[in-house]
Amino acid sequence: MTKTAPISESHRIESLDVLRGFALLGILLLNIIGFGFISSAYVAPGLTIQSPADMVAWILVDLTAEGAMRGLFSILFGAGVVLFLGSDNNSRGGLHMKRTFWLLMFGLLNGYLLLWTGDILVTYAVCGFILFFARNVSGKRLLITSCIFIALLSLYNAGMHFGLLYLQDSAAQATELQAQGKSISAELSAAQADWQEFASEYRPSQTAVANEIATRGGSYLSAFSWTMDHNTEILVTSLWFILVPDALALMLLGMALFKLGVLQGQLRVSVYRHMAVFGICGGLLINAYELWVAHASNFDTVASFNQIAPTYHLGRTALAVGWIGIVILMLRNLKIGPRLAAVGRMALTNYLMHSFICLFIFTGAGFGLINQLARWQLYGIVLAIWIVQLYLSPWWLARYSYGPIEWLWRGLTYGAFPPLRRITTR
Repeated sequence: MTKTAPISESHRIESLDVLRGFALLGILLLNIIGFGFISSAYVAPGLTIQSPADMVAWILVDLTAEGAMRGLFSILFGAGVVLFLGSDNNSRGGLHMKRTFWLLMFGLLNGYLLLWTGDILVTYAVCGFILFFARNVSGKRLLITSCIFIALLSLYNAGMHFGLLYLQDSAAQATELQAQGKSISAELSAAQADWQEFASEYRPSQTAVANEIATRGGSYLSAFSWTMDHNTEILVTSLWFILVPDALALMLLGMALFKLGVLQGQLRVSVYRHMAVFGICGGLLINAYELWVAHASNFDTVASFNQIAPTYHLGRTALAVGWIGIVILMLRNLKIGPRLAAVGRMALTNYLMHSFICLFIFTGAGFGLINQLARWQLYGIVLAIWIVQLYLSPWWLARYSYGPIEWLWRGLTYGAFPPLRRITTR
């Protein structure tokens, strides 16, 4: 890689493309809930579990993929930043800033025009600007920093979790006293108000649910209006306090793993075997505990909100590391690479394609099927999209050098558009 030229096709790292393709497909297992149900369904599984089939779907996906696929995607983004910036003396900072700016634009388009309330591109762009300043930090220090971040996020989750339990208990106590005709203290009154505000967002009333379904499923304009308000609220609140720290911790880990040669598949087989065994076992145990707590509580608002569980970041990080070990071992031994690598090389195109397809399936721009399908039925749509992308991506790359959005992104970054169609000779 030179100062002004992109990496050539012959120098691509297969393991990164395969891992990116795997993560891209896996993340749809979680995103489909945001596409197919009301916005609070992602953090309140009780709203979508109506049958044993729904329960099985929830257990399998949340046990093996929730948080982990997003974490793996973040790890690969961090590695991509190191790969793009190159060596210390290869001054590509200006290009990196341009590239990140256009990623931000794609994210805003995805969130607002394609109506995706769970867009990650804006979050990744914000993190991309920050990661520039960590480009020359050693792999060992990045690894330590990432572990510190994950520990701090776990403490932050613990504070939110137990703080919400306190509000919930205080609100219940206030309600009981009011039912007895007794007065309540100002402290209890404030706690009750705070809890009601939280509960109204994550456990909305039937009226609020009906209004959201009607608005998002009514027409493109009504869905756009609802999504604009929703996404703008995310951008000014949870983006900075939840989404960016969540992504940044795993991106730093990705930068470390790339600098240490882990993601390139350069280490001994035993390293990846240990990553697979300990990562998967540790992640599954933690996730299983969180699912048990949620189910045992009959999907209580706080107990089933796994994303704020004190153990959440430990479980998803362990599972993401375990998946890296498994995928690299499979790449070495089973030759699973070509189709997944093609999906990974077109990750931005395929990610936006998820939004485009689901826009027409679930919103008022198309069939308006939001909240109309059972949880387990949504995974039939996921499977169909997987099949399309696993076949379409290699078909496209056999004829063109880049995915269409990747080509546009490169042209905007470098100020010149490379040839798109492959030159064939007879």
